[in-house]
Amino acid sequence: MLAAPLVPARTVVTRTVTRTAYWARLLPLLALLACTTRIPSFGRPLWNPDEGYLAVQARLLAQGGQLYETVVDRKPPLLPWLYEAAFALCGSGSLTPLRVLAVLAQLLTAALLASLARRRWGDTAGRTAGVLYLLVSVGLNPEDAQAATFEVFILPCTAAAVWCADRGRWGTAGAAVAAACLTKQTGGAVLLPVVWLLHRQGTPRAGALRLAAGCVLPVLAAASLTDPAGFLFWTVTGSSAYASFAGSELHVLVRALTNTAILAGASAGLLPPVVRALRLTRAGAPDLWLWLVSSAAAVTAGFHFFGHYYLQLTPSLALLATAALQVLPGERPLTAVLTSACCCALFLAWGLLAPRPELAHAQRLAAALADRTGPADRVLVWGIHPETYWLADRTPATRYLTAGLLTNYSGGRDGPQVGEKYAVAGAWPVFRRELDAHAPVLVVDDSRGKPYAPDRLPALRRLLQARYEEVGRVDGAVLYARASHGRNQAGP
Repeated sequence: MLAAPLVPARTVVTRTVTRTAYWARLLPLLALLACTTRIPSFGRPLWNPDEGYLAVQARLLAQGGQLYETVVDRKPPLLPWLYEAAFALCGSGSLTPLRVLAVLAQLLTAALLASLARRRWGDTAGRTAGVLYLLVSVGLNPEDAQAATFEVFILPCTAAAVWCADRGRWGTAGAAVAAACLTKQTGGAVLLPVVWLLHRQGTPRAGALRLAAGCVLPVLAAASLTDPAGFLFWTVTGSSAYASFAGSELHVLVRALTNTAILAGASAGLLPPVVRALRLTRAGAPDLWLWLVSSAAAVTAGFHFFGHYYLQLTPSLALLATAALQVLPGERPLTAVLTSACCCALFLAWGLLAPRPELAHAQRLAAALADRTGPADRVLVWGIHPETYWLADRTPATRYLTAGLLTNYSGGRDGPQVGEKYAVAGAWPVFRRELDAHAPVLVVDDSRGKPYAPDRLPALRRLLQARYEEVGRVDGAVLYARASHGRNQAGP
C-alpha cells in the first residue's frame, strides 16, 4: 500500500499565511460595509409590525408565557427565543441589540458567500461576492430590508448550509438547514441545493444519513422544548386560510410585481452579467441556480409576496453574478460593484429620509394607552400593529396579538377572505375565554375602516356594546373603557 504524499511544511505555512492575510484584509471591509448599509436601521425604534410582534412575544415569554400555548404565532421558535435572550441581557425597552445582531448576521452571510466564491473562482471573486451581496441586501423598501426580522436571520443559516455542503460536511449542513427552517419555515428551501451537492459529490449513504439527522434532530428538539402539538399546528397545519389568496388575486399580483421591480432595480449591477452569461454559455453553477429557484419558490409560498420575503433571493443572486463575471470576456467586476453601490446609496437615502406615518400613529396610540391605564392593566389593541403593546409597555389581554389571527387579515388580504370564519381554527372560543378571564381595562379599535372592523364581527361588536363605552379617539382609532353599567352583563 502506497503512503500518501507528504505536503512540505513550508507549503502548508505559506497557504495558512496567505489565507490569514486575505481574510485580514477582506473582513474589515465587509464589516464596514455591513455597518454602513444598516445605518438606517438604528434610526427608528422599529420598522414594521413583525418587529413589534416579536418584541411583545419576547416580553410575554420572559413573564412565563409558553410558546404556542399562551404566546402564539405562525412562525417557528428560534427568533422569539433570540429576542427573549437579547431582552434578558440588555432590557426590553429597545431593539438596538437586535439591530446589532442583524448587522452581524449580514456580515456572516457576506463572509460565507465570499468564502464560497473564493473556493470556486479565486480571491477576486470572493471579494466581489461579499461586496455585491451587502450592497444588494438593502435593495427593498426600508421597512422590509432594515428590520431585524425573520429573513435577515435566515440568510446566514442558508449560506452556511451551502458552504458546509460544498465541503462535504453533511451533518453541519443539515443543522444549518434546520436552523434556517426554525427561523422561518421557508428557510428549509435551501435543502434543495444541499441535496444536489450531496448527489453531485457521490457521497455514500452515511453522508445522507448525517444530513437527515442534522435536519431532523434540531427540529424535534425545538418541538419538544415547546408544545409538540402546538408547534405542529402553528408552524405547519394551522395556516390553510392564510396560504390562500382567493378573492385577492389583483391585490396580491400588484404587491408581487411592485416588490419584484424594486429588487430588480436594486440588482441593476447583478442581473445584466447573469443574463449575458446565460446567452453566451451553458456552463454555470447548477447548485446556485437551484438555490435561486428554491428561494423563489419560498418567496411564492403562501402567495403574499411581502417585500422582506425577497431577501431570501439575494445570496444566490450575488453568487450567480460573481460566477457570470468569471466567464464573460472583458466583463469587469468593478462595473457591477459601482452600479450596485449607486443603487445601494439610493436605498440608504430612502431609509434615512422617508417618513413612517404608521410608526408615528403607533407611538401616539401607545402614549394614549399608557396615559389611560396602569402598568398592571391588561389591554386589547384590535388592529395589525402589535408594536402598540410594546411601545406602551402594557400586557395584552389575549394571546392573539393582532386581529389577523382572528380574521385572516394578517395575510394582507383586501377583504374577500377576512372575517370570523377565516380565523385560525378554534381561535374565537379561546379569545372569548381570555377576555372573560382577563377583561381588558381599555380596548383600542385600530381598524380604521379596514375589513376586520368590529362592526363586521358580531362577537366583538356585542362585547363592545355590552361592556364598554367610547372614551376618546386617536388618529381615527377608537378607545373604549369598561362601562360600570355593563360589567355584569353577558360576554360576547
